[in-house]
Amino acid sequence: MASISCNAQEATTKPQFTHADTLRGSLTAERAWWNVLRYDITVKPDYANKRIEGCNIIEYDTKNYPEVPVMQIDLQQPMTIDSIIYLTYKIDYKRDGDAYFLTLLKASQKNQRGKIKIYFSGKPREATRPPWDGGWIFTKDKMGRPWMTAACEGLGASAWYPCKDYLGDEPDSGASLSITVPDTLIAVGNGRLKDKKINADGTITYQWAVVNPINNYNIIPYIGKYVTWHENYHGEKGNLDCDYWALDYNVEIAKSEFKAVDSMLKCFEYWFGPYPFYEDGYKLIEAPHLGMEHQSAIAYGNKFQKGYSGKDLSGSGWGMKWDFIIVHESGHEWFGNNITSKDLADEWIHESFTNYSETLYTEYYFGKQAGNEYNYGIRKNIENKTPIVGSYGVNNEPEGTDEYYKGGNMIHTIRQVIDNDNLFRQILRGLNKTFYHQTVSTKQIEDYISKEAKIDLSKVFDQYLRTIQIPVLEYKQDGYALSYRWANCVKGFAMPVKIIFKGSRRIVPTEKWQKLNLYPEGGNVFTVDKNFYITIKKID
Repeated sequence: MASISCNAQEATTKPQFTHADTLRGSLTAERAWWNVLRYDITVKPDYANKRIEGCNIIEYDTKNYPEVPVMQIDLQQPMTIDSIIYLTYKIDYKRDGDAYFLTLLKASQKNQRGKIKIYFSGKPREATRPPWDGGWIFTKDKMGRPWMTAACEGLGASAWYPCKDYLGDEPDSGASLSITVPDTLIAVGNGRLKDKKINADGTITYQWAVVNPINNYNIIPYIGKYVTWHENYHGEKGNLDCDYWALDYNVEIAKSEFKAVDSMLKCFEYWFGPYPFYEDGYKLIEAPHLGMEHQSAIAYGNKFQKGYSGKDLSGSGWGMKWDFIIVHESGHEWFGNNITSKDLADEWIHESFTNYSETLYTEYYFGKQAGNEYNYGIRKNIENKTPIVGSYGVNNEPEGTDEYYKGGNMIHTIRQVIDNDNLFRQILRGLNKTFYHQTVSTKQIEDYISKEAKIDLSKVFDQYLRTIQIPVLEYKQDGYALSYRWANCVKGFAMPVKIIFKGSRRIVPTEKWQKLNLYPEGGNVFTVDKNFYITIKKID
């Protein structure tokens, strides 16, 4: 049989992007000169008319104040900005699709700090299939009472409130969210409850706040007939406040299912290091959709059952031993919320590591073989239609689900290449310590892992992140000799792999044929450790 070319193929069709895509996803000149320090958001939803109104006070600083300070603020249609106050002045602005441009006053000195106050209103995009097709969610609980929230990862926080909707700039000093609702409902937000104000018009305003940096799309209100309870978790950094919120008629079943949070925290603090937001606490909140990783306020909608909506994504049986949403969405607190990609094209940093957290959780509680079987089982979900890494500067969320399943298998493969679980764990913990509360690029993550592993993994990352080809280990057997090489690979690919041929051994194939001569000892059946995500092919 003819061998497969070593030159990996890229996806044949490239997506087309618009001017609006560039405004949304790039660090434009009107974004680059200023840095977000804090958001203070107020919102008042009108359930009957599916409208919201509110205000966002944006505090910022800059060390490179431009001669003509034009600022870009994002708010997606059909939402509109009603007015903008800068200093004591109402200022003018121009709209370009989903971006607003406002010219501020010239500064007399550098290191400028300032605030702008933006009033907004409208009917936000309504989610049709949350959390995947996101937006604001106006629904009812099973007793017919209003139940509201939002889910906007990928779509962007500017779907409902004005902000600098760019992943690379999080509010350094945190954010607050004040939610005004009828006094028959409860409103929950990220972080800790700072104030509860009873208003004269039959409404209550709940103010929640985080002190840590936070992704824009993670700032989310939850509104419904909630009941709450509190537990303490004694973790690596001391006491962690854990608060749980469920609809009043689900409290008892929720109290039982949410006990799994302790096991999740124990596992992930072991593998990844301390929970990254002790100051803001941990919350798990019942939501009217499957789930989302909203920082310190995880959305839970898995109906208090094991698996992913009652299914095992791996088909191995191990996925039915634990609640997928509690494990996966909480895993994002380390990868996605603590470590955040600067560009949506690098979202694999969020999803691949968090997918792999499922394998680590399975291994921690059911043994290494169970974790291996779970990881191998999810491999059947890989599509390989487009590269995992998307296009930069245009808010291009990678297509499909390969950033989950293929990315998780890539990390498992890298773990086999490192071949030292203590070192692998140190790398995972080191990532969360080195890039604590930071936004990062793919290169930073790749370089860190290669440096700490003392192995150049650049070609491995290129292969699995930037092509749709799976490397093929071609081999020939001639008596007691085994010949092998890599095919279907990027140039220079030389990933070590563990094989079984007259015993277990590691080899380092390249694109050129190599030969292994062995005396006739034991059987001569050739296999590869299936924890490596590769294909094998015998050449006659």
